[in-house]
Amino acid sequence: MAKDTPPRWDRRMQQRLARGEAAALGELYDRYASLVHNLAHRVLDDDDAADRITREVFGYVWENPDAYDPKQGNLRAWVAYLTRRQAVQRLRQVEAAALAESGEGSAEELEQKVLRASAAARADYIVTSMPAPLRAALDLAYRRRRDYRQTAADLGVTEEEARRRLRLGLQLLSTANGGPPGPPGYGRAL
Repeated sequence: MAKDTPPRWDRRMQQRLARGEAAALGELYDRYASLVHNLAHRVLDDDDAADRITREVFGYVWENPDAYDPKQGNLRAWVAYLTRRQAVQRLRQVEAAALAESGEGSAEELEQKVLRASAAARADYIVTSMPAPLRAALDLAYRRRRDYRQTAADLGVTEEEARRRLRLGLQLLSTANGGPPGPPGYGRAL
């Protein structure tokens, strides 16, 4: 799977979608459907809802290929942004309806739940978007409980390089909670 997609591929894909090439949509779907579904599921915790979001996101991309601006970021980031935005909007709708029906809870609790789900989805996206060396270092340090020396040995890099990778990975992850809501320039609704 191409995580570090070259910008040229993104522009060509956009052009193919704009021409109405169904094969382009299929290729895009094959490449990013699992990302879209997983992000939507992370927010909504519901497979059926994640399936609906996946269909909606790819439908939007098919109908609006010109909404993507390669100058603002890569296609993967745009698709992830659309997914997170749509999933958070759906979560708000579902939770607000449940709140209105039951009368239990408050608008503040609803908003906190939405913010937590959005931050978790953003963190997942950040980790999956990291270059492989950063992901590998974080995986060793946090999932496998290795210190930076063990991480360096496992990766076959110097201790300084392991510390640098861990530091950069953590800096990227720190944007999940308090960072901007999405890639710059992507403020259009679905």
